[in-house]
Amino acid sequence: MYFLILLGIFRIQPIPKKQPETRFDRHSSFSRARCALPVRELGCGRARIGLRDGLQSIATVVSTTHKIEWINAAYAAGLREMEVGSFVPARLLPQLADTADVLAHAKTLAGLFASVLVPNYKGAELALDRGAGLMVVPLSASHAHSLANLRKTPDEVVAEVARIRALRDAGGHHTLIEGGVGTAFGCTLQGEVAESEVLRLMQALLDAGADRVSLADTVGYADPASVYRLFDKARALVGERLWCAHFHDTRGMGLANAYAAWQVGIVRFDACLAGIGGCPHAPGASGNVTTEDLVFMLERMGVSTGIDVSAVLALRQRAAGWLSGETLHGTLWRSGLPRAFAPIGPVTAEGAV
Repeated sequence: MYFLILLGIFRIQPIPKKQPETRFDRHSSFSRARCALPVRELGCGRARIGLRDGLQSIATVVSTTHKIEWINAAYAAGLREMEVGSFVPARLLPQLADTADVLAHAKTLAGLFASVLVPNYKGAELALDRGAGLMVVPLSASHAHSLANLRKTPDEVVAEVARIRALRDAGGHHTLIEGGVGTAFGCTLQGEVAESEVLRLMQALLDAGADRVSLADTVGYADPASVYRLFDKARALVGERLWCAHFHDTRGMGLANAYAAWQVGIVRFDACLAGIGGCPHAPGASGNVTTEDLVFMLERMGVSTGIDVSAVLALRQRAAGWLSGETLHGTLWRSGLPRAFAPIGPVTAEGAV
């Protein structure tokens, strides 16, 4: 999901009720849902559906067949950018052991931009061999979290990105590289993370060869004011190469934070169906922003996402059966769509990149 709305508590602007000429059309971004069944899914340009981030943090192992059904349904709902898995050892994350097969299917869907997470050089080799459209290399701005999650310091991850870029270029591959800067707003292990360190690492990733970067509130510490401030600084530093925002709803501010980022100009967001997800090495962190709630909020504001929220709700109902026993989140599924609700525009197959 890629529609982040900046709520900067100091500059919220009311949305005119009936002025269609002022509606924003950012479908190309929002349709890029990193669709990892609990992965990056729906969003204005990119919205995960939970296939990677969502599924990696739960005990249930969803079958490959059901993951493919998940992708197909998300695609039919209008998602055109999905994160479908991660190339990590199966012994560490058995939930994602079938990433190669899931990616192969995703590549058969016209106009779908499929991405994967790669924690290291070996994962990048696999992503390149399998022809992923994008590989996301995670980096934690928190030194403590970086060591717990990747067993590397942040600067060692930057050096790894340089090696991955050299590997890609030497092989003539077209897979894009995204450096995902996590714990950008603080860390449960380390505490405060300085904005200056986050910005330094963003620039270092680009200098090392990343094509783009993103910012993540891994543990749910962010608030709308801090989101606006950091994303505003990041945009000033790297411009359009700041590609995506990733928020967790740990303390109930996920949508507000997305709104704040959107006001800064971010149009791609990570989100998960039913708000599943988390991080094994971030104690206390809960799920991601709920895809269906984010899409509804944006459409209700007059933002064209190109995503059929009714179809997403139907997918949630199906997925609930595959995730029996897991805690699902969100509010729209309980209340339903307002009687007068109408989507902004039709779903299109516009490219996500």
